[in-house]
Amino acid sequence: MELIIYLAIGAIAGFAAGLFGVGGGLIIVPILYVVFTQMGYDPSVIMHLALGTSLATIMVTSISSMMAHNKNGAVLWPVFKNLAPGLVIGSFIGAGIAGLLSGANLQLIIGLFAVWVAYKMFKGANVMVDQTKQLPSAPMQTVAGGVIGIASAIFGIGGGSLTVPYLNRNGVVMQKAVGTSAACGLPIAIAGAIGFMFFGAKEQINIPNTIGYVHVYAFIGISVMSFITAKFGAKVAHALSPAMLKKCFSGLLVTIGLYFIYQGIMR
Repeated sequence: MELIIYLAIGAIAGFAAGLFGVGGGLIIVPILYVVFTQMGYDPSVIMHLALGTSLATIMVTSISSMMAHNKNGAVLWPVFKNLAPGLVIGSFIGAGIAGLLSGANLQLIIGLFAVWVAYKMFKGANVMVDQTKQLPSAPMQTVAGGVIGIASAIFGIGGGSLTVPYLNRNGVVMQKAVGTSAACGLPIAIAGAIGFMFFGAKEQINIPNTIGYVHVYAFIGISVMSFITAKFGAKVAHALSPAMLKKCFSGLLVTIGLYFIYQGIMR
């Protein structure tokens, strides 16, 4: 039964990853939070476990999503190369910061962040991207990658919620922003997952089938299914208009955000 739940989470998260370039974390984290709570795990580490496991699964999801977007020529590899060093360093640092925060504080931070991004995205849904704008210099892109990496690890996401708006704002059309964001999810997920395993191991968590803050069975179940469904999400992304994609994206974010704000306040 447990494995079926993880496979179902993976199917939904993988589709979302391909569609929105978000790595699926915004769906995986709240569902895992509910599942781990029902399984009676220690409440003080449930949120950290959901975040660490989410990042571990995004390693697999982002590869599938990235390959699908790359077939459509939607990954800007020079931009990826500039962002990647910052993403890796930032993600590892972010995992350490997350380990210092309480579960309730993490939920409030994630919830407020998701609602803010949703508002910004919806507000600009019908605004045409100003393609005369240029991306900042390579060093500044690396700095931006560091900020995105730190936030992504704290939020347990592949960085799409930050990478997509960042690229959009700097003249990159939505489809290419999503495709490049999908590629950026890989270095974020690898560094973040290693960070959560490393910092979690120091805490000596008394939960079976875990390595630090990563649940092994959940990782396997979600990864297997999400790898398959991410390709379908990417196909749908290229069939939708940029405005519709932004509206769907913001709708998803505001739903998740309000859920986490509610949970954080109630704890």
